[in-house]
Amino acid sequence: MSAEMASSGDIQVKELSKRASGHAFEVILSPSSPEPRGDFPLSPLRKKETSLDEIKKKLQAAEERRKSQEAEVLKHLAEKREHEKEVIQKALEENCNFSKKAEEKLNQKMEANKENRSARLAALNEKFKEKDKKFEEVRKNKETMKEKEH
Repeated sequence: MSAEMASSGDIQVKELSKRASGHAFEVILSPSSPEPRGDFPLSPLRKKETSLDEIKKKLQAAEERRKSQEAEVLKHLAEKREHEKEVIQKALEENCNFSKKAEEKLNQKMEANKENRSARLAALNEKFKEKDKKFEEVRKNKETMKEKEH
């Protein structure tokens, strides 16, 4: 194994070995700043101690947010109920109007049927009266014929 080192700024390359399949290198990165860091960057942050007043303020703010959200939900539900009432009222009005129109049409049909029936009955009565007149004429003719024969 040969240990050649090449250095360029922040990167150091160390050749480990030469093989038939290729070369092996070790790459060493130097830190960007010369002074080492004291804290690990992902360590949890230390919380400052909160006072009782701050806790009370946070609880009060949370309570206000909860009440505000509850009021918003209640307002939304009230609007929804009002809309439902309007829809139901409109449906009832349309149903009532439909019923009135259907009743009017039915009454008109019944009146037309009644008039047609009356007209048919009057026509039949007229026809029967004419037949009665003919029968009466035939009877009179028969009687006069009988009287002439006698």
